[in-house]
This record gives sequence, structure tokens and C-alpha cells, in this order.
Amino acid sequence: MYSYYDSRAGDELKSRRQLMRDLQDALAGQQMLLHYQPLHESSTGALTGYEALLRWQHPTRGNVPPIEFIALAEESGLIDALGQWVIQKACADAATWPAGLTVAVNLSPAQFERGNLVELVSSALAKSGLPAQRLELEITESMLLRNAEQVLAQLRGLSGLGVAIAMDDFGTGYSSLAYLWRFPFDKVKIDRAFTQHLASDPKVRLIVSSIITLAHSLNIRVNAEGV
Repeated sequence: MYSYYDSRAGDELKSRRQLMRDLQDALAGQQMLLHYQPLHESSTGALTGYEALLRWQHPTRGNVPPIEFIALAEESGLIDALGQWVIQKACADAATWPAGLTVAVNLSPAQFERGNLVELVSSALAKSGLPAQRLELEITESMLLRNAEQVLAQLRGLSGLGVAIAMDDFGTGYSSLAYLWRFPFDKVKIDRAFTQHLASDPKVRLIVSSIITLAHSLNIRVNAEGV
């Protein structure tokens, strides 16, 4: 039996371990940043708020994509500290904006596992002075497939604070309609995989129109990504 050493695999593993150590330093320093993507009302074009986008400006690597470091944070257990920082920072920043503008923050599945998410959000709101109705928390369908009852209990707790709950990337994955009545959603976000074909495919327009009609009939707002 023979085995061969792949230097590329070794280099990739070494680089990943170093990046994980760098992530710990980034949380302790000033390398993590929040960028804010504006959200507009479709009928008037009026600015309604912003979505917080987490960015890591590495001192030597430059901008590290979230798809790389979020997975590292979950794997290393740093996601709790990172998620707490994001919520606290987003609330503090939004508290300085004109009244009425909201801030949306994405949640990681790992943030639901400890069971203290309601307390964490409540604390961030209290420290910043941001009214709960100006904070929106986004989750993905994948979270609902893992420990659904635990997730549901925490979503109800967050909704009880007055925080808005949004389902991100609706229309992909399982997209069970049961989610819309079992979970306290205030908004669904139609994935850009649909919106980018709105102008060219009549079937896509029918699907999007149906989602909007159904959501509005349930008093759920709709955000179309990438329009």
C-alpha cells in the first residue's frame, strides 16, 4: 500500500489554520467592518433602511470574503463573539440614523444553538437605545430544518421584543409554505435567482407574482433581491 503527500493540500490546511488564528486577532482588533446596503421602497423609491454586510479587512490578505471566514468562525466557535459584535455594532450605528430607518442583520444557524439569542438582542437594543421595531433579523430556510422547535421558540421570543423577522433567499431550497404560518415572519426576501430572470422568463414572473400575492395576503412584506 502506498500513500502520497500532496503539498497543495498541506499548504491549504496550513493557510486555513493561520486564517483561523488571524480571525481571533481580527475580533480583538479593528479589522471587522460593517458596510450598509440601502433598501428602498419599490413604489416611491424612498430609502427605508439598510442591510448590514460584514467585511473583514485583513492587514495582508486584504478583503477576505464572508463565505470564507463565516465558515471558519462557526467551525472554531468564534461565531458567538462575532455575531454578538455584529448585532451590537449594527444597533449602535442605526441608533444614530434618522428615525424610521431600519437595519437588517443576518443570523447564523450557530447563533441559535446556545439558546441565548433573545437575551443577546435585548441587551444590544438596550445599550444602543435603538427601538426594537427598527431592527430586522434575517434567517435562511436551512435554519428551520435544524432544531425547528428551538428555532421557533427563539423567533417567537425575538418577535415578542418587537423585532422584525425576515426569511432570506425565499424560493430556493425547500421553500415550504408551512414556514409562512408556523414561523413569525414579517418579511420574505425573494432570491436573486428569480429576480434576475424577471424580464426574460414569463414563468418566473408568475412565480414571483404568486409569492408576492401570498405574502401580502398574510401581511408579510416582500423584498426582491437584486432588482
